[in-house]
Amino acid sequence: MKKLVLVAVAVIIIAALFIILRGQDLSIEGLRQYLAGISDLRQSRPFTVAMVFLLAYIAVAALSLPVAVWLTLAGGALFGFWQGLALVSFASAIGATLAFLASRYLLRDWVRARLGRRTQAIEAGLERDGAFYLFSLRLIPVMPFFATNLLMGLTPIRALTFYVVSQVGMLAGTAVYVNAGTQLAALDSLSGIVSPPLLFSFALLAVFPWIARKAIAIWRQRQVYAGWQRPKSYDRNLVVIGAGSAGLVSAYIAAATKARVTLVEAGEMGGDCLNYGCVPSKALIRSATLAHQMRHAGDWGLNDAAPVVPFGKVMDRVHRVIADIAPHDSVERYTNLGVEVKKGYARLIDPWTVQITDASGASERLTTRSVIIATGARPFVPPLPGLDLVDPLTSDNLWEKLQGREHVPPRMVVLGGGPIGCELAQSFARLGSKVTQIEMSERLMMREDPEISELVRESMVADGVDVLTNHKAVTCGHDGAKWIEVEHDGQTQRIEFDEIIVAVGRSARLTGFGLEDIGIPTDRTVETNEYLETRFPHILAAGDVAGPYQFTHVASHQAWFASVNALFGSIKRFKADYRVIPWATFTDPEVGRVGLSETDAKAQGVAYEVTRYELAELDRAITDGATRGFVKVLTPPGKDTILGVAIVGDHAGDLVAEFVMAMKHGLGLNKVLGTIHIYPTWAEANKSVAGEWRRAHVNPRLLTIVERFHTWRRG
Repeated sequence: MKKLVLVAVAVIIIAALFIILRGQDLSIEGLRQYLAGISDLRQSRPFTVAMVFLLAYIAVAALSLPVAVWLTLAGGALFGFWQGLALVSFASAIGATLAFLASRYLLRDWVRARLGRRTQAIEAGLERDGAFYLFSLRLIPVMPFFATNLLMGLTPIRALTFYVVSQVGMLAGTAVYVNAGTQLAALDSLSGIVSPPLLFSFALLAVFPWIARKAIAIWRQRQVYAGWQRPKSYDRNLVVIGAGSAGLVSAYIAAATKARVTLVEAGEMGGDCLNYGCVPSKALIRSATLAHQMRHAGDWGLNDAAPVVPFGKVMDRVHRVIADIAPHDSVERYTNLGVEVKKGYARLIDPWTVQITDASGASERLTTRSVIIATGARPFVPPLPGLDLVDPLTSDNLWEKLQGREHVPPRMVVLGGGPIGCELAQSFARLGSKVTQIEMSERLMMREDPEISELVRESMVADGVDVLTNHKAVTCGHDGAKWIEVEHDGQTQRIEFDEIIVAVGRSARLTGFGLEDIGIPTDRTVETNEYLETRFPHILAAGDVAGPYQFTHVASHQAWFASVNALFGSIKRFKADYRVIPWATFTDPEVGRVGLSETDAKAQGVAYEVTRYELAELDRAITDGATRGFVKVLTPPGKDTILGVAIVGDHAGDLVAEFVMAMKHGLGLNKVLGTIHIYPTWAEANKSVAGEWRRAHVNPRLLTIVERFHTWRRG
């Protein structure tokens, strides 16, 4: 229907133009006579014509009418280059300033309503670059000039500054358009359209933004690198600091493209994920899950059995799993791939020089064309009074501190209700600890929808975890027994424990690498642009240290962009793509997510509808005795486009992959429904939820017609 309306509108417009232009002389001679008529008036009353043009242009710019380009060309055609440039330059700046003032004092609410989403980009740019950001927008119009005028009115920039920067910033582009107008006025035949001067003018229009963009980039680089002495030659093409997921992938890509690359790591190869995070926690979860299944063996037709948990053997298995995976990330493997691996601490001495100090204190310096900072993150330990007295565990150190113990800690406190805290709390409870989980927020896993948080909480409570939400940790102490005091609704409670795990988040590793010495801005992460470049374009960051997501798979994803931009950015750069970011929490039930949640959609004002499929209806879930959970898909009303997916249940992290692929490549639920899925598998849940959507969107009028057709066929 929309296409038919657009076609009808186009036909009406063409017909109207035909009627209006019928009988008009549209030859070059006719156009010349029209221009000549105005030129005669300009010669008899030059000042009047110039003032009328000036005022008309000011009005057009002030009212944000989209015809300024044509007026600029007309200025060149009527007044010649220099006079046209002067008139258009001042008129456009004055009109823009009037629009700016109108936005600031008269139209603030209207502008915010119409262009509000762009305001944040403007404010961020001004905060970062000041008036130079406005100059960049004028020189390289990444958004329409009228939008810039209106949006700037919502910022605190001074009106005089706005006028001066606009006057100067628009001058070069104005000159190009005015020049094109002078050439159009010189046409005396159709063959003149391909004359060298006119072609040159249009070529300038095409290449000017590119030239301006390069000029600004060169100017900015000169400002950034001012005061630093660039080496005449370099020892390396790339130095990567950190051998976690982001660092390993970056180094691999550099070596694969035959660059000379050095990878520096002070700790263990593989970084946090292999040694402290993803790998050991999932190994622990698997042992805990088996213990849980033994207790509930009757659910599968066997006799329940109380598991004997030799905790020392469980921890030995965790470390054995780490050791089995370690060769994938080892020095030997990456050396064989062509990466030079150096063990030691890396520090930037200047933007191109990295000092590497090994454990013995010996150091060397390497010059490099590019650097990638991939130093990861560490557990955040809050400034809780007395916490240091109870020797807290974190997701990093618990694997070493608990190794060798024969028995699981009898009483554990887990501080934090995010994914890491929930995974560890449930695992230790299933292994036999009496676990108390403390969360300051109103519910666990605040990034998920409330119904998902509640399902996980119910499961953890069933496993014996005492979940305390809306409880604030106040202080810790040790007076023969370790304890923590929490506050809830004005009441305090003291909880004794044998071990406490702090899992309240992770913070980027930012210090000790020389970033502050060379002026690279850091706050909670290293400050980068959309290309993952820092203040210095040849120094990039990837992984947890760069944000905004702290997932191993996102670190690997960023590493591709960082390494390609570091090695080939002078030729072609790529913006990091965060459009489709999935994640999973490996509790029981498992939670897999991608895209918008219902909570996100409501907060952002996104219209949506929900299609839901209960795993209790899935044949494979019934055979496996794992019917708890669901698949929930968000789509725009009436459309099969996937806005977001949440899966709760066994294998959720695996099942969400199909939806990640669909969202990445713009495939809707109809495509998922039309794909053959093996029976009986868990993946059929994805097809089933697509079928639920299809059934809910069948056209009832079409069904009525089909029913009548079948009735007619029966006679």
